Amino acid sequence: MSIAPDTRDNPALSQALRELDVILANAGVGVVFVKARTLVRCNQRYAEIYGFASPEAATGRSSVELYENEDEARSLGRRAYPLLATGETFRSEQLMRRQNGELFWAHLTGRLINPEDPGDGSIWIVDDIHERKLADAALADLHAEQQLIFDHAMVGIVYLRGRRVTRCNRAFEQLFGYAPGELDGQLSRAWYLSDDEWRSAGDLCYAPLSRGDAFHAEMLLGRKDGTPVWCEVRSKAIDRSDLSRGSIWITQDITARKQAEQELVQAKAQLEALVAQRTEQLSQTVAALELKIAEQQAAEARAERLALFDGLTGLPNRHLLADRATQAIDIARRSDEPLAVLFLDLDHFKNVNDSLGHRAGDALLAQLAARLRGAVREQDTVARMGGDEFVLVLPLTDIAGAAHLATKLMALASAPFQVEGQELTVTPSMGIAMFPTDGDDFDALCKCADAAMYRAKRDGRNAYRFFTSEMQAQSARALQLENGLRRALERRQLSLHYQPQFALDDDGQSRVVGAEALLRWQHPELGWVSPAEFIPIAESSGLILPIGEWVLREALSQLRRWDAAGLPALTMAVNLSAVQFRHDDLPELVGRVLEAVGMPAERLELELTEGAAMDDPTMAITVMNELHARGVGLSIDDFGTGHSSLSYLKRFRVGKLKIDQSFVRDLTDDAEDRAIVDAVIRMAGALGLQTLAEGVETEGQLAFLRRQGCHAVQGYLFSRPLPAEAFAEFVVARASAADAPLSVFAI
Repeated sequence: MSIAPDTRDNPALSQALRELDVILANAGVGVVFVKARTLVRCNQRYAEIYGFASPEAATGRSSVELYENEDEARSLGRRAYPLLATGETFRSEQLMRRQNGELFWAHLTGRLINPEDPGDGSIWIVDDIHERKLADAALADLHAEQQLIFDHAMVGIVYLRGRRVTRCNRAFEQLFGYAPGELDGQLSRAWYLSDDEWRSAGDLCYAPLSRGDAFHAEMLLGRKDGTPVWCEVRSKAIDRSDLSRGSIWITQDITARKQAEQELVQAKAQLEALVAQRTEQLSQTVAALELKIAEQQAAEARAERLALFDGLTGLPNRHLLADRATQAIDIARRSDEPLAVLFLDLDHFKNVNDSLGHRAGDALLAQLAARLRGAVREQDTVARMGGDEFVLVLPLTDIAGAAHLATKLMALASAPFQVEGQELTVTPSMGIAMFPTDGDDFDALCKCADAAMYRAKRDGRNAYRFFTSEMQAQSARALQLENGLRRALERRQLSLHYQPQFALDDDGQSRVVGAEALLRWQHPELGWVSPAEFIPIAESSGLILPIGEWVLREALSQLRRWDAAGLPALTMAVNLSAVQFRHDDLPELVGRVLEAVGMPAERLELELTEGAAMDDPTMAITVMNELHARGVGLSIDDFGTGHSSLSYLKRFRVGKLKIDQSFVRDLTDDAEDRAIVDAVIRMAGALGLQTLAEGVETEGQLAFLRRQGCHAVQGYLFSRPLPAEAFAEFVVARASAADAPLSVFAI
């Protein structure tokens, strides 16, 4: 934007105009001269703001095209003219348009060149404030969101300065029984029970707040009417370098939780008095599990360092053993020579670890390894498989030779050991498999020897057994079932039956509220195979993972079909095996299936046994928390038959305990079972958990459970597990005959 008048006869004016041109060319704002809504001249910044290639490119353009639309241009004129006509400056923020069509916010400052003659035009200063407007809008949204959080938070929030209330939300006033605004300006002494407690609280929080840390505590405070209330409080200074600016306090009522904890302590004491022996066993088992976990972690660390040899005994480990055994079997096969595999396990070795500690156990194993190594020939291999299990591969050894060595090893292993100044005696159980009679490769021989060893344990321990045809038959069936399971899903041999679950209402009635999905397998040759037989095989083979996913997907899909058929909204209980529960992908898998089927998470209840939960309590808590966060219900199945720790149970995010049918079966005859069931129900109530009794078969059992406050039941008194169609018919029939006696519906 240049000043054009002829200044040849006036050097001073010429210099001033040149300086003005420089100022306008480098100004941080746009400057334009407008006459009759036409751009007469502008500076470089104005051209940049509106996207013109140069100030000359803007000259002669209509100012109307720089507005969002013509109406907006005329509106600005109507607002600006009355003020400009008086000689005043007009200022406004206006949404404008760049040459590429992009809209932006601009700050306009305009003034007429000659208020006496508006036709002379006007000068406008334009500043691009688009980014600032966006930032202001974002800041306003943030302030609005913060205010919504403050006003509608479920916890009490208060700002203090000089220990006086400067601001608090309604939740805080309601927590302590005050009317809106009643606490404004009051000292925080208002919600303390005494002056001493108020002063003590100030002393406690000063140090962390001054360091910039958060202060966190549970305090017994008082409402306006003097009623005590337990609160969890969290506080932080607004500016740790200037505590006079005050602090923010977040307060939550935890009275109910405190009362529940007290009730839990009482219930725990009562339960421990009734089942003292079982509690002691549970405590010992938990300690053993924790000890075993520590051993496993140490063993895994050693395994990373040791590729071929056992770090404790110096014997070959399972990897080197497999290599040597394969070579020895190849030689025996080519030479048509006998070979024996001997599996040795110490009886009750766990007692040594539990009573004397793992250091003593390790010392005993090291001494045993030395005895085994000294009892065999150079060509024989002695290896430690882990724990107290040893495997011996014995080339050129027939049945008589294997029996002779087993007898010798029995005497060596049973001889006293000197460990840390104490004399210890252990006994071995051994199993022997012969090549090629019992197997043609190392894996087969090792499985046979292991099976024979377990037969020795079942026969009384401190003995050895050769692999037999009976064991072979059992192994063959297990192999047949495993092979069949691998194709059972794709061949559609698996199905689900559903057992109804009934809520016990306060009016003495019962109604179907859910179903437990139970897996069934019909083998084309073997017929119906018991889950008790094929589930362990599925777990040991890893097949439980795809089968478990199918069960989850099919059960939820069936629940959706029942919904579509008009059945009441039921929950679906699905059992989890320990293998599934330990799988890293479980929470994500459950989420994916729920989303794919389109079923709300709260309609699903996953059941896991005490053993699965207590195998790794820390991991269990993490997985339960993730599932709970997704809205999935959790229950402990067969409660009372495993080894639970009450300290962990209250940390598990479960909503229900299922009382095992072994306690329900003799309820009407066994006082101890009645005491245990009563204690479990009361303990669950103190923990805020539901209870469901399994295996209810008689009216007497049902009556006792109802009197004790059990929430739900399932069992043959109501119905056996049913196929999906029969289950739906049962629910419909039950709903249409709700007043009939229970026995009418037993199937």
